[in-house]
Amino acid sequence: MTRRDRAGSPRNRWRLGAHVVAAWAATVVAAAAADVLPSWKDSGSRAAIVGFVAKTTAVGSPTFVAPAERIAVFDNDGTLWAEQPLYVQALFAFDRVKALAPSHPEWKEREPFRSVLAGDTKAALAGGEHALLELVIASHAGTTTDEFASIVSDWIASARHPTTGRLYTEMVYQPMVELLAYLRANGFATYIVSGGGVEFMRPWAERVYGVPPEQVIGSSIRTRFEVRAGQPVLARLPEVEFIDDGPGKPAGIQARVGRRPVAAFGNSDGDLQMLQWTAGGAGPRLCVYVRHTDAEREWAYDRTSAVGRLDKGLDEARAKGWTIVDMKQDWQREFPGDPTH
Repeated sequence: MTRRDRAGSPRNRWRLGAHVVAAWAATVVAAAAADVLPSWKDSGSRAAIVGFVAKTTAVGSPTFVAPAERIAVFDNDGTLWAEQPLYVQALFAFDRVKALAPSHPEWKEREPFRSVLAGDTKAALAGGEHALLELVIASHAGTTTDEFASIVSDWIASARHPTTGRLYTEMVYQPMVELLAYLRANGFATYIVSGGGVEFMRPWAERVYGVPPEQVIGSSIRTRFEVRAGQPVLARLPEVEFIDDGPGKPAGIQARVGRRPVAAFGNSDGDLQMLQWTAGGAGPRLCVYVRHTDAEREWAYDRTSAVGRLDKGLDEARAKGWTIVDMKQDWQREFPGDPTH
């Protein structure tokens, strides 16, 4: 058989056709990405993301991923919006403590509440995660789910960042908002998987990120069905139900999604297990760490930061060949309305 005969066999013609389709799809997706990812520079990290989308969505590609399996998960704090100088939900808890203080005179003599009321954030958080959890439970319980959603909506509509003076919803990362939309346009379901409270994020996540409430996974406190004044409600109790951080993230994904993601995006060691869980699946996988390297436009921090520490995750990303987004080098702009860099 001649070389020409072998090349013209049905099997080889199919292979050639698949490669042509994949190459054509990659070109189309890359061209489209220039329009839908305008805040990204033409960098290696952007190319890795666009290439992954191309090879997983091109029909006939050997790495094609069925639409039902296109699950992409995103951390929130530090990945989709700013987390310095403190997590936004912690600042919300501080404001709630101050608002509720008249009904709790004992807080004036009890830490960490006393320091919150005195405006001493450093002292309030001296007790670490335990102190923060105590503040969150005290300030988030005692309402119904509807009441709490209304409180969050009112706060997020007017509260401003202590450093920039912007609304917190203006502190979202424009490149990541574009990326969420880009993935959805290519058939991916986008989920938020955050250590933050699920009921804190749901009232505004769809408006800001395009992620509906049912695709938001987060930490939660217990709720109980009650009938108040003839109306059925869900009462929020001062008890922790689930912590969606570290190893809790893959557990939460499995419990609420039931599918292993094919793409995961995080920025800290608290996201490491989520990226490991994603990478451990069969077929093409995309694991991305967003690294804060821009002290001029935002903040520069990683291994030693008390908020959003990226240490073990950075080492594993380099060892495993995961994609690392360098905010200073890879992004044209960071926040909506900012000039290009």
